[in-house]
Amino acid sequence: MSSTTTLQKAGDPSGTSGDSQPSDGLKAGLKNRHLSMIAIGGVIGAGLFVGSGGGIAKAGPAILVSYALVGAMVVFVMRMLGEMAAASPNSGSFSAYADRALGRWAGFSIGWLYWFFWVVVLAVEATAGASILEGWIPSVPQWAWALIVMAVLTVTNLGSVASYGEFEFWFAGIKVVAIGAFVIVGMLAVFGVLPGSDNPGAGFAHLTDAGGFMPNGWGSILTGVLMVVFSFMGSEIVTLAAGESEDPRRAVTKATNSVIWRIGVFYLGSIFIVLTLLPWNDKSIVDKGSYVAALDSIGIMHAGEIMNVIVLTAVLSCLNSGLYTASRMAFSLGERGDAPKAFAKVSKNGVPTVAILGSVVFGFIAVYFNYAYKDTVFDFLLNSSGAIALFVWLVICLTQLRMRKILVREAPEKLTVKMWFFPYLTWATALMITFVLAYMVYDKDNRETVMLSLLVAAVVLVIGVVRDVRRKAVAKMQ
Repeated sequence: MSSTTTLQKAGDPSGTSGDSQPSDGLKAGLKNRHLSMIAIGGVIGAGLFVGSGGGIAKAGPAILVSYALVGAMVVFVMRMLGEMAAASPNSGSFSAYADRALGRWAGFSIGWLYWFFWVVVLAVEATAGASILEGWIPSVPQWAWALIVMAVLTVTNLGSVASYGEFEFWFAGIKVVAIGAFVIVGMLAVFGVLPGSDNPGAGFAHLTDAGGFMPNGWGSILTGVLMVVFSFMGSEIVTLAAGESEDPRRAVTKATNSVIWRIGVFYLGSIFIVLTLLPWNDKSIVDKGSYVAALDSIGIMHAGEIMNVIVLTAVLSCLNSGLYTASRMAFSLGERGDAPKAFAKVSKNGVPTVAILGSVVFGFIAVYFNYAYKDTVFDFLLNSSGAIALFVWLVICLTQLRMRKILVREAPEKLTVKMWFFPYLTWATALMITFVLAYMVYDKDNRETVMLSLLVAAVVLVIGVVRDVRRKAVAKMQ
């Protein structure tokens, strides 16, 4: 078998290095500017704006170490994924690579788990966005806003991949500009040189003046890791979208190389500003949210309203990308025979219509459960999908260990992006992810989430293995 043929089986839809029209039927409608902004905004979710206050309250200034640890883990995982995606761009991304490197059961299992994660996210983000919109226009009930938001973004995704790209370009752009402005204005206020600021500026004093840098001990760093790890989910979206771009390999390479500064500026940079503007134990950080509290301390008028607009943008961005990601994973599964064949069909505009509708239908059902059975069915869905991000990252590590050998043997010229210090750093990352999962089992606040996620993963894995065994048995009989 030639290396070109083998790599096509590994997930290269084109078998070439720069086709603008993927042979799987998807239309290459994403421009380089779309991919660049998706890559930049992919790591910025609503969780950064809304959930960071809880992490600060638990770990104090040491939450910066938590963000740094998780950030490093994401950088390494993205480097591994970038290595595989640059060599073989595919809408199924890590699921298609796991299929090739670990076995059909692995691609099936991680693909469906990832799809499940994102359709649950659709309901969570739709509800979050609806709560903000209801506050602005209370005459429309929250559930109606949730359905309206999902319907609008469904129509956008059904139109063309370029529509998704354009919406995401502007959504991500608003987030990037907002955080960039926050970091610049905040840094000026930290040193007391911002004109008209209500904050006298304490320099770096607040990092240690309220019980030291690590007021709650070393254990708080691990607790912080558990609280911030899920706000990083989404970094891998760019590798799925790359398959529908003008130059997939260039886009993946650029996104992989830029992930370090993106995490450094947007996560570490912005949280650093919060911690230097206010003592970590200031009650307003939890009550108002870390960003609103920081803006209030400077004297920015209507900080809460401004942040609501930015959070709504982040929510819409996550919804938009979540629907896109779930549908492309469903499309890839359908194309490989691991989902209904209808999922692999594309419209004349080059979008997988059935895969999009199938994903959004489950999202609508999850929204219904959120309002009708919030403490039972929806709570189960939420908890059982909570640790899937970590499962995905772990599978990426294990897949890259095998895929590197395949690429070196069959197409070494396609190794344009390489994981650093292979295989040692790959193994170290896998062990770190495993440690985080183990610590979740130990931590009583996260135990239910990881155990239910493991239960769902086990069920899907069994189905995947049984399907694989049956497929091989049928093949032998032929």
